[in-house]
Amino acid sequence: MINQSITQKLANPTRFMSLSGAILPWLTAIAVAMIAFALYRGWMAPPDYQQGETIRIMYIHVPSAWLGMMGYAIVALSSFGLLVFRHPLADVSAKAAAPIGAAFTLLALITGSLWGKPMWGTYWVWDARLTSVLLLFFLYLGLIALRSSIEEENLAAKLTAVLALVGVIILPFIKISVEGLTIPWLGLEIPAWNTLHQPSSVFRSDGPKIHSSQLYPLLYSALGFSLLFFALHMKGMRNEILRRRVKALRVAEVDRARAAEAAAPAE
Repeated sequence: MINQSITQKLANPTRFMSLSGAILPWLTAIAVAMIAFALYRGWMAPPDYQQGETIRIMYIHVPSAWLGMMGYAIVALSSFGLLVFRHPLADVSAKAAAPIGAAFTLLALITGSLWGKPMWGTYWVWDARLTSVLLLFFLYLGLIALRSSIEEENLAAKLTAVLALVGVIILPFIKISVEGLTIPWLGLEIPAWNTLHQPSSVFRSDGPKIHSSQLYPLLYSALGFSLLFFALHMKGMRNEILRRRVKALRVAEVDRARAAEAAAPAE
């Protein structure tokens, strides 16, 4: 129908495959070019007056941490779309986003440890931010393991969706752990927890607390890695749709073979 919304149109897997097939090569090329440009700008940026050359880890660590959390938000929103709106591509989106988000979360943990060694004198401390991000990584692994352990597709989708929505509570805890939370109109104030991790230097109410020579490469890197995330997510969704189509064809072939065997006259 002419008055169909964009969401309804994209709910058609065939239409999604056609549109994503046209977008994906361009999106991938732009993402790779932006990441290369960002890393070049990060390499050319001056060293930090306190952290020296180790500040360059920031251009990979910070976008990875952001995307680890964003990936889980996509999983949770897709799970909500499956359970509430029965969107036909919601489960495809959730399943495709989980391993990508897990990979970025693991990258954030690894680069954070490498950054922590020269800054804190150790690769790991069990403070609130690091522990909550580690729990996010384990939550990703739990979603992937739960889905792979259940053979029935619809049941696996529903159970992982429920777990994803329950686990979304980890996201505000990750932010509150360092920056606290204040909601004046509710009279709510949650102080930041005891942590070595520095608070946000970019998204602040009083403006970024980082010099432009380091801020711009960081933003370029965040944009490049975000585009890469969406390209990988789109590719993952395409692969999952193709896998389900192949599975449906195999099931149909088995059903036809059984029907033909049942209809054949007994010897």
